[in-house]
Amino acid sequence: MVYSLGIAFHRVSRFTPQRILQTQTQSDHEAETVQSQEFRSHVGQISRQSGFFFAGTVFSAIFGYGFKVYLAHTLGAEALGVYALGITLIGLIGIFNNLGLPESAVRFVAQYQATGQFQALHALLWRGASFLLVANIVFAALLLLVGPWVAVHFYHSTVLAHYLPWFAPLMVLGTLTHFYGKVLAGYKDLHRRTLIVNFIGSPLYMLTAILLISAGLGLSGYLAAQVISAVIVLGLLFAAVRSLTPRPARYASQPGQPLQSDVVSFSSAMIGIGLMEFLMVQVDKISLGYFRGAREVGVYAVAAAVVAYISIALHSVNQIFSPMIAGLHSRGDHVMLSRLFQSLTKWVLALTLPLAIVVMVFSRIIMRVFGHDFDAGWSILIIGTLGQLVNCGVGSVGLLLLMSGNQKRLFRVQIYMAIGMVVLSVLLVPIWGAIGAAIAATFTNVGINAWNLLQVRRALGLQPYNRSYLKLLPATAAVLLLVLALRHYANWFVSDWGALGAALFLAYGLFAALTFALGLNDDDHMITGAIWTRIASMLGRSEPG
Repeated sequence: MVYSLGIAFHRVSRFTPQRILQTQTQSDHEAETVQSQEFRSHVGQISRQSGFFFAGTVFSAIFGYGFKVYLAHTLGAEALGVYALGITLIGLIGIFNNLGLPESAVRFVAQYQATGQFQALHALLWRGASFLLVANIVFAALLLLVGPWVAVHFYHSTVLAHYLPWFAPLMVLGTLTHFYGKVLAGYKDLHRRTLIVNFIGSPLYMLTAILLISAGLGLSGYLAAQVISAVIVLGLLFAAVRSLTPRPARYASQPGQPLQSDVVSFSSAMIGIGLMEFLMVQVDKISLGYFRGAREVGVYAVAAAVVAYISIALHSVNQIFSPMIAGLHSRGDHVMLSRLFQSLTKWVLALTLPLAIVVMVFSRIIMRVFGHDFDAGWSILIIGTLGQLVNCGVGSVGLLLLMSGNQKRLFRVQIYMAIGMVVLSVLLVPIWGAIGAAIAATFTNVGINAWNLLQVRRALGLQPYNRSYLKLLPATAAVLLLVLALRHYANWFVSDWGALGAALFLAYGLFAALTFALGLNDDDHMITGAIWTRIASMLGRSEPG
């Protein structure tokens, strides 16, 4: 009996409050370790995939900037305006002719592959592509039938009507390449997509365009170069998709299997969202074309193309973060989702701020590079860059709503902001021209991002900001002063290109030095470690130091 009581006392003594507290602390520590490892894994995957995509985008941006300068000098504002108006026409049709399938591919390719639904994957890839091809042939015929009337009576441009036969195949090829590019994103293989689109497609299209324009073909040569490069890129993307598709999904064991209902439902929602996005992205150019003419559209389009580079970091992160959002949300892991959202948004903002400051301060020099016809676009750069700063400052809020099944909230926001964009464009463009269009676009950009941020907080309980953001303020102020000083002494440099290059290099160097000097938190150290690992692997090194 005494022996039994002793055993019982010993068993109870193991669960004293101190022992329980130690066990709980150990358990919490293990859980924190597992979560940190998972965070490091996600960050590593993001750095590998988005880092390569970022490099490809920077590669295209650098050569693309020089190529746009070449186009501005050889084709002029009038021809570039005609091209921009043609893009608005195929952009309007593109709302419907992609059937919402490219964005569905991002979400459902990964899901079907992970769950072994190979026949559903087969239907999405091959039947979906067939639907796209047939639909685009029909819409191309519609463009050739109705487009000339729109060009002459709405845009008042008989020249645009002459070039429409080039825009029809460009629309068909663009839709299919967009679809297969999104399929590769669903497979989480941004390396191949970036290699094909950025490192092969972009130089090929630029080189072909230069050759054809130099041969005296003008805008026709520019459009022909895009068609030729699009055919080659489409073939490479198709081959890449086929190689990544599991063998059971390449062939249909049940011929005639339709698309899954969830794909149809999601694609239908994407058509509505696409319509709102078109209004917010293209209505400024449409208004300029109607009220002011192709020449002013050309100046505005060049400035808007430069502004688009401001969000390069956010765009790169979104390519791989979007499928992660869907996976984490479906598992209910909101802690990890919040942690990634906060860290990635801060890093996107940090990578964007020096670029945005240089673009705004050097706006006159940037536009002057394109030629005297484009000097007036400097104010558009400043206004548009402010809107892109807000876009990057709130992070991936639109994708968070879309990939978490809250597309109705996103669609509702876009409806109201699209209406606001149309109203502002109609009111401001006749009075202020391109500046009015830029104000309307920036107001819409700020409004939709702020509203989406509020919706993310309400629907998911997530917000990107914490105290660590305050450490960005001293670095931002210092970079602003440095760039202003460089702009004041810009004439010391041999050329405008040299001044811009020096400003970017010094701005990023100073920003990085001050940010690191003020200290990084644990998550920041994990991200810098992942980035360093990626750089070291590219240089053939195994560890830092």
